[in-house]
Amino acid sequence: MHAAPGTAGGYRLGAGAQLPPLLLDDDEAVAVAVAVAVAVSLRTAAGGSVEGIAESAIRALTKLEQVLPTRLRHRVLALHSVTVSLRGTNPAAVDPDVLMAVATACRENQQLRFDYRDHDGTPTARIAEPHTLVHTGWRWYLIAWDVGRGAWRNFRLDRIAPKTPTGPRFTPRDPPADDIQAYTSWSVSTAGYRYQARVRYHAPAGVIAASLSPTSAVIEALDDESCLVRTGSNSLDALAIYLSLVDADFDVLEPPELVDRVRELAGRLARAAPPPPPTD
Repeated sequence: MHAAPGTAGGYRLGAGAQLPPLLLDDDEAVAVAVAVAVAVSLRTAAGGSVEGIAESAIRALTKLEQVLPTRLRHRVLALHSVTVSLRGTNPAAVDPDVLMAVATACRENQQLRFDYRDHDGTPTARIAEPHTLVHTGWRWYLIAWDVGRGAWRNFRLDRIAPKTPTGPRFTPRDPPADDIQAYTSWSVSTAGYRYQARVRYHAPAGVIAASLSPTSAVIEALDDESCLVRTGSNSLDALAIYLSLVDADFDVLEPPELVDRVRELAGRLARAAPPPPPTD
């Protein structure tokens, strides 16, 4: 351990050193325990985006509860006794070894060789120059230059099976966009689909963003009262229904096939709801 005196001083631990006991007051100790408990609850409810993370959080919570004084343990247990989770499974959970291998390749500018399963399960062998990892809150994506296809691609991490050893180092390319988050949103929500829609909503971008997730649509403000939305689907019906569920008027700008399909569905819905009887 290395120490430096003064207002800017402190302690610095060397590699392999052990941390001293944490000194927390009552409120801090309860806050930490509650935070871990919430993390466990959320990870369990969502199924967890990284395999095993919920189990690690539970072990940490157990250890923390064991060292809490009795008076504080009762406060934490009171929270647990009135809290439930909506349990489910997440088919997109990522192996932590895969996550670390890909993250390391991104940081070290090393080519990745991996087997990849397309959305229909078709296996392919890929060589890529990894750039950025993006977490949507539900899935992990890798933004990378696909060497074989000569283009930028996004890959779902739960479909990647890395090969070892990694490839040679590479000189990083300019990213596909200045805003990598917006690029990921576009590539995930729109680029890969047969039908790519552009729609103008007569509502502010912030209002529409509350109804559409970044992984399902790209939202761009046009002015204070309207916004442009880009999204995609392999089904015109799915697109029409999805867009109409947003509580705002909209104009379909493209594609023409979607304009025609919305018109057909609008007529069908109008015929399904006869006009109300006249009133005296």
